[in-house]
Amino acid sequence: MLLTLQGSMQRCFWTLLLLTLTLTLLLLVCRLHADMEMLTPLLGGQTEGPPVTNIMFLKTHKTASSTVLNILYRFAEAHNLSVALPAGARFHLGYPWLFLTRYVEGVRQDGPQRHFNIMCNHLRFNLPEVQKVMPNDTLYFSILRNPVFQLESSFTYYRHYAPAFRAAPSLDAFLAAPHAYYNETLDLRNACARNHMWFDLGFDPNAPAEEGYVRARLAEAERRFPLVLIAEHFDESMVLLRRRLRWRLDDVVSFKVNSRSPGTVTRLTPEGQERAKRWCALDWRLYRHFNRTFWAALRAELGPRRLRAEVEGLRARRRELAALCLQDSAPKNRTEITDLRLQPFQSGQADIMGYNLRPGLDNEMLRMCQRMVMPELQYMAHLYALQFPEKPPKVIPFLKQSPSG
Repeated sequence: MLLTLQGSMQRCFWTLLLLTLTLTLLLLVCRLHADMEMLTPLLGGQTEGPPVTNIMFLKTHKTASSTVLNILYRFAEAHNLSVALPAGARFHLGYPWLFLTRYVEGVRQDGPQRHFNIMCNHLRFNLPEVQKVMPNDTLYFSILRNPVFQLESSFTYYRHYAPAFRAAPSLDAFLAAPHAYYNETLDLRNACARNHMWFDLGFDPNAPAEEGYVRARLAEAERRFPLVLIAEHFDESMVLLRRRLRWRLDDVVSFKVNSRSPGTVTRLTPEGQERAKRWCALDWRLYRHFNRTFWAALRAELGPRRLRAEVEGLRARRRELAALCLQDSAPKNRTEITDLRLQPFQSGQADIMGYNLRPGLDNEMLRMCQRMVMPELQYMAHLYALQFPEKPPKVIPFLKQSPSG
């Protein structure tokens, strides 16, 4: 009897020990898997599956969209992808008119339609026309910014272009009595003065913000754009974009392009900010809606711990490339930029910043660094020359010469 009891106890002991070891091993495997997933972006790896190469980016205005465009241009050039570029001497795809295929270089109106891999230049969204030049499996995405700050940036940048802004002595004065300056009949020229992002989506910027109308348009936008990024959370946006596109880390690392000097940024009073939200009520609803979907996607796809790790991996790589590429880590104003080919276009009262590259870079590093800091107009002209060598090159007026790559 005693021997039987001892034998049973030994069997129980070994069974418990085996279960404990098995459970410990499973926990270690799970932890290793989680750590490897978090380490993946630091190693420059990409998510499973082939990279997405058919992309339509709705480039909204004053939303960090020029930096996103630089990322897409670099990827297109590196992988020999076709880009839907503005036809002839144009620098946009028909904006502010609704997009038509005739605004794209290389599209024939009297024959079979040509498809492109990437579309990312400024246009006013018009889905039926966009679908004529983009493949059926195209991924559509865009980016939004808090309309208070988007409007402030637009006021500075388009001060000498929009009639509503030209007449106003200041943004605060404009917001205190916007109808004294804003004329709905000039909606195309005043597109930047009210609900600019709503306008870019192809919607009516002067429509009443009635609940039924707003909900219908938001649902329409969400159906067409399964991914909408948020400018205030740019690094988190790049993490999410990299996952959806299945790209490598270096594909989405960037330096700020087309940013303003701090001295040209106006700080609205709290009252002014509330007035901006009321004046741009459609943009405010748009932003709030997609800010919620953006964070819901991040929570569902990554979770807080992994998101922090991937964001830090992105920032660390940016710091590394800045040290390799840039003469100074901070952007420079136009008078400090030594290479005229890297000088950005200036508009309104904005002081648009650029970069100086470190001297002595070898050819391969110089080429990579130049692409990362190349201003939007110069890069578009460079891609145009590559895609359409038989066409006259685009001439950038403020440079007084056609750019070379």
